[in-house]
Amino acid sequence: MSLLAVGLNHRTAPTSLLELAAVSADDAPKVLHDLVAADHLSEAVLLSTCNRTEIYAEVETFHGGLADISDQLSRVCGVPLTDLASHLYVHHEARAVSHLFSVVCGLDSMLVGETQILGQVRAAFRLAQAAEVTSGTLANLFQTALRVGKRAHTETSIDAAGASIVSVGVRMAASDLHARRPDALVEPVAGPGRDPGDAVEALLRPELTAPVEVAGPAPLAGARVLIIGAGAVGSLAAQTVRRAGAGDVVVANRTATRAARVADLHDARAVGLAEIAHEIGRADLVISSTGAAGLVVGHDAVRASLAGRGARPLVFLDLALPRDIDPAVRELPGVTLIDIEALRVALDGAQVAHDVEAVRALVATEVAGFLDRRRAERVAPTVVALRAHAAAVVRDELDRLRTRLPDLDNREWDMVSGTVRRVVDKLLHAPTVRVQQLAEAPGGDSYAEALRELFDLPRDVPAIVSAPDLDLVERT
Repeated sequence: MSLLAVGLNHRTAPTSLLELAAVSADDAPKVLHDLVAADHLSEAVLLSTCNRTEIYAEVETFHGGLADISDQLSRVCGVPLTDLASHLYVHHEARAVSHLFSVVCGLDSMLVGETQILGQVRAAFRLAQAAEVTSGTLANLFQTALRVGKRAHTETSIDAAGASIVSVGVRMAASDLHARRPDALVEPVAGPGRDPGDAVEALLRPELTAPVEVAGPAPLAGARVLIIGAGAVGSLAAQTVRRAGAGDVVVANRTATRAARVADLHDARAVGLAEIAHEIGRADLVISSTGAAGLVVGHDAVRASLAGRGARPLVFLDLALPRDIDPAVRELPGVTLIDIEALRVALDGAQVAHDVEAVRALVATEVAGFLDRRRAERVAPTVVALRAHAAAVVRDELDRLRTRLPDLDNREWDMVSGTVRRVVDKLLHAPTVRVQQLAEAPGGDSYAEALRELFDLPRDVPAIVSAPDLDLVERT
């Protein structure tokens, strides 16, 4: 048995395919039951969000499990496997564990460090438990993953990483607009020596906590903002520009209901993607974060939208990976493009980078610990079976010896039987301790397999010893 994770996400698939792959909570139980009814799966958990659909499973064989999961994803999407395969990623054993831990910590999200994924993973696990398709290995894996996610968000400031990128990007955009249109967007803040840029700095802090009170107009006062994408980044961008005092805020998204939901939260208007060209023509600032596989806003479309703007500048803030905005728009008069590369240069990211690296280190440590425990769990039944086998042999031999030496009194018999048991215990001590030590190394399962072959141990052991409490397993 081994762990396998197969899925697609915002990095590997276009939004249109992710929408096809999405599985609702109502439909998930059937998908899960179909998975465990397949030939090679014993447990399964389905994680489906707007940016990913992943299946985690305990499988009999790698290739068989991969085929079963891939076929199920193909049926869910309604897309032939030949077309779907290029968008799938596959993680086996240690990489599957590492991937899940990274996901639950927010390292694999569009908005790095976002906390929503922690609740989504918890909900997926509970749904699998309710469907009775996970109990042993996956239950242990997901319980550990949820604990790791909590540690990441309580022991580091990873939550602020994505917020910092958005807020600094908006700060740069507001500063650019202020520099080119000070009369239209920013009025000087009251007080001697105060620069309007100070208001931007004060209001758009990376922390994005409680609103900061700033005397005078907000740094984006009067600005028209178009936000393309209604995911976590888009919602955070809407919140940020609203706090900066933007006037007309428009949210555009492929799915109208999601655009409307974000717009309602931030007192904005919702439009479809077909209206982007018109809204670009009206906007002062365009923020894009769709997670699409290709460009969303091209050079020619922007050039056409500039007609009739006159000297009004236009700033694009591209927060997407891969990029949404054609880099060639920089060549157009009056247009500024701020993308992830520009943000990396401008962002005072020392703390953000420190927190991301701290979470990565945490994930690496937790993955190693989980795999150590998993290997010990696999070896423990073999050790128990070997000792049970030895105890049975000793018992049978002592019974035969007792019939051949009937004249021994109880004291003499205790000495003989005790000596036999001590000899067997000493002979078994070194190999059983050593096999548990070796099990902690990659490939350690092979030593337990060798013991089973050498001593002809049964493959099936009682349930009481097949899933031991790992904290009680002796590992010396």
